[in-house]
Amino acid sequence: MAGVPNVLEQVDDSTYIQTLGQIDVTAMHSGVADPVAQTTIGIEELNKTNSAEDIPYILQNSVSVIATSDAGNGVGYTDVRMRGYDGTRINVTVGDVPLNDAESHKVYWVDTPDLIQSADNVQINRGAVTSSTGTGAFGGSINLESKKFSEKFGGKVTALYGSYNTNKELVNITSGLLKEKWAIEGMLSHTGSDGYMERASTELGSYMIQAGYIGSATKVKLLSFGGVEHTYNAWDGITKEQMAKNRRYNPCGEIKDDNGNVISFYDNQKDNYIQTNNHIIITHNFNAHWGLNATAHYTYGNGWYDQYKNARTLSEYTLYNMYDSDGNPVTKSNLTREKRQESHFGGLIAYAVYKNRRVTTDFGVSWNTYSSLHKGYVTNVFKAANFNGNYEYYRNNSLKHDVSVFAKVNWEAFNGFNIYADVQYRYVNYAINGLNDVYDYKKGGMQGIDIKKLYNFVNPKVGVSYRFCKYNKVYASASMANREPTRRDLVNAIAEVQPKTERLYDVECGYSVEHKWIKGSVNLYYMIYKDQLVLTGEQNPDTYEALYMNIDNSYRRGIEIEAIATPIKCLWFGGNVTLSQNKAIDYGTELSYSPSVIATIKAGVDTNGFSAVWDTRYVGRQYITNYSESNLTIDAYWVTNLSLGYEFNVKNACKIHFGVALNNLFNAEYCANASSYDGEAYYFPQAKFNATGNVTVSF
Repeated sequence: MAGVPNVLEQVDDSTYIQTLGQIDVTAMHSGVADPVAQTTIGIEELNKTNSAEDIPYILQNSVSVIATSDAGNGVGYTDVRMRGYDGTRINVTVGDVPLNDAESHKVYWVDTPDLIQSADNVQINRGAVTSSTGTGAFGGSINLESKKFSEKFGGKVTALYGSYNTNKELVNITSGLLKEKWAIEGMLSHTGSDGYMERASTELGSYMIQAGYIGSATKVKLLSFGGVEHTYNAWDGITKEQMAKNRRYNPCGEIKDDNGNVISFYDNQKDNYIQTNNHIIITHNFNAHWGLNATAHYTYGNGWYDQYKNARTLSEYTLYNMYDSDGNPVTKSNLTREKRQESHFGGLIAYAVYKNRRVTTDFGVSWNTYSSLHKGYVTNVFKAANFNGNYEYYRNNSLKHDVSVFAKVNWEAFNGFNIYADVQYRYVNYAINGLNDVYDYKKGGMQGIDIKKLYNFVNPKVGVSYRFCKYNKVYASASMANREPTRRDLVNAIAEVQPKTERLYDVECGYSVEHKWIKGSVNLYYMIYKDQLVLTGEQNPDTYEALYMNIDNSYRRGIEIEAIATPIKCLWFGGNVTLSQNKAIDYGTELSYSPSVIATIKAGVDTNGFSAVWDTRYVGRQYITNYSESNLTIDAYWVTNLSLGYEFNVKNACKIHFGVALNNLFNAEYCANASSYDGEAYYFPQAKFNATGNVTVSF
């Protein structure tokens, strides 16, 4: 049932037992009786993922999911789309705590490298899943439940190496249960890669430490995870002409002479960031029916990126009275700049759960506060002899309060038939003040920011589900979701066209079966939008941020089908397909980044320690803008991967696993992402055939 603390495990109708390590059960996870299109990837499957690739690539074979990578090989800056939505429309949580940045609504997966090693399972919910915490989920949600404690002492060591100097080293140790009530676990890892694109190098360090007290009625868990990243920029993309000459060319960091010729590249064109996420989770069971869960959290982030800019007008940085070594005025020059951000995100999430034979109810409140400092420096002006360095040209502050009150009820009206209701009230108070990083020619200085916004949202959801003949379930739901614009939408907007809030009406119905030899589902959805903010395909010329605009009326509708068959114990096969229509009604065009077909075929063998998994993924053509321009598209593509593994025991002391991943087996030349600027498309080529090998010793 949704929202029931995992510390309660049902034995019969009225008796429950405590289960070790199941401390941070979350209101974000959907239950088996909920009327939701969902996929859950469990710990056993996650343990087989000894990859250097980040979470978007681990999830890319899931229904309606597409993964993208700036560097081209799934390491470094990656992102995920679901039903055509980018990461700003997908609510991501660890436990009950939002991982999305409060301002951009994005998840910067590169800032929490190897996060999958801290997860016990990953649940993907598709559609307008009402979020108990965080921004509204329009495309869906990705919920990571943190790792459970092991009863026994153990650990693992992993080493990986492959194409493009991709490497990973990991150590994980767990204490097991100490004095029957205490446990501690830690993980350290390093991931590095040169990247498929030129100079798109990545150095990532990550950690996870958790400690817990496991009492008979009360459980306390301290969890800290995060990491540090140093990533060479590969943000700009390349044209088709550049791709024809050298599809690995990376224009980031170009140094040009006065005639515009590229003469070299800037070594320090890098993004640098450190992030720590800290949670305290307390779960208490008053009796067999009542439970309480409270999570206090604090996330600290601090980082910067350096850029080399060619032939910049110095007044755009409020740099005046610059002179060269001969005393001549300098108004335009190559320069380097540094943009910095420091953020603090903290809050409290608490909810109570009541459960009896027929009814599960959880209700609670979440309060989150986010503050951020944005500032930028010009660090060098190459033609100006009198430039003193580290000139601050903009600074602004953000403060955002986000309060939610929510309640959920799941009533089993009669055997197998459940009625579900869910409502969230959300209050947002958001302010930005200071100077922006864009020059205002009308005012003759950096653009001023004075934004104050208040939002009040009510997000309801109702549904029914019916489980019959032991293995089958049918369900239907209707929901409404509201969402505020992001920082980028507000700051980049012109006075005459202020971004509006978005509203979504989502109707879904489906059927699922879960048998010992076949699992599958069919889900139909119809998503109707008012004032949807959609990607235009254009970029801010200064920040390279993707730009959005409101469109009055649009919709997404489709069918999602998935199935996995296990005809014999050691063999399985199946796949999934999404067929959809995604339309901007007022323009009569296709919504950007929304292929009408996404499909995966996969099969696996697992016998006597040997395993093999084959998958082939197809993604249909995508428009880069919302005007269905034939010259601004991402071509359809097929990609095939093969993973091989062999595991054996060594004198009952440890297990050794050898793995090989053969990616893009047939050497397809494809792009998973692109943007446009001034009518020109800029593509992000993905790696051709590449391979990694790994070994893991578990004890």
